[in-house]
Amino acid sequence: MTTPQHYLSSFLEMIAAERGVAANTIDGYTRDLTDFLGYLGVAGCALGAIAPRHITSYLREQSEAGLGPASRARRLSAIRQFLKFLVAEAVLDENPAFAIAGPKRERALPKTLSVAEIDKLIATAEHMVDATSGKDHARAVRFHCLLELLYATGMRVSELVSLPTSVLRGDGRLLTIKGKGGRERQVPLSGPARASLNRYLGLTADGAAEPHIHRATASKWLFPSSSAEGHLTRQRFAQDLKELAKAAGIAPERVSPHVLRHAFASHLLDRGADLRAVQQLLGHADISTTEIYTHVLEERLKKLVNEHHPLARK
Repeated sequence: MTTPQHYLSSFLEMIAAERGVAANTIDGYTRDLTDFLGYLGVAGCALGAIAPRHITSYLREQSEAGLGPASRARRLSAIRQFLKFLVAEAVLDENPAFAIAGPKRERALPKTLSVAEIDKLIATAEHMVDATSGKDHARAVRFHCLLELLYATGMRVSELVSLPTSVLRGDGRLLTIKGKGGRERQVPLSGPARASLNRYLGLTADGAAEPHIHRATASKWLFPSSSAEGHLTRQRFAQDLKELAKAAGIAPERVSPHVLRHAFASHLLDRGADLRAVQQLLGHADISTTEIYTHVLEERLKKLVNEHHPLARK
């Protein structure tokens, strides 16, 4: 007898192989669908007997347990795709999740930082490079390089920490990044980002090697570590970023790798960058995802008018 877990494993293998879904997305599908299958098991519902009432009841139970609208919408999306797979496998005659509306939710505006706050973070990271020596100096140089690359390119943190050394090929003015779904994009590097990368690689202006700097080119990964993945982890970088924020006098809860990605996009648009160009730099498949940053600018303008326009104070 074929078990629900067997079908789940087959579904995950399918989307990984045919759609090129990223490992982090696969992990999310696994958690969400395992939870849904657990609910069906408790309810005594076989896969072939799933009806709309089972799905709505599950989502209602999740809401009562405190799961937010965004998380419930994500789970419904995963359920829809899984049940579509079961239809293709002739387990179900039709998809019972097709007509179920997702929870209504307002799209939250992305959190970001001002240009001045970004400058403060970078200046603090540079100070740590100058104030340290030995292994601490090497770590400070690596972290400063990561920070400059993140803000210069708007990469996802998973893309940043898993950069292969092959990105060093070329003239150093562009990086080729493999993003979600295996899609590649090219992003330009700013002068400060190139300088920090060269220093991390052990180069000074005259080409002499700096002491204590790990030569990343000896590894498959640009930022190697002893982790299971073989490269610096997202969690470690995020933790270091919180420590930097604290040292820079910025509330740590306001700072994360994704906030820096938001800052990259917001600051570009604020200075007149084309929305399509920002979409390409961020690696968004759909421009509607990028359009959220225009709302950030609108809110900023409203706040500016409300706080400083003479008529707003009357």
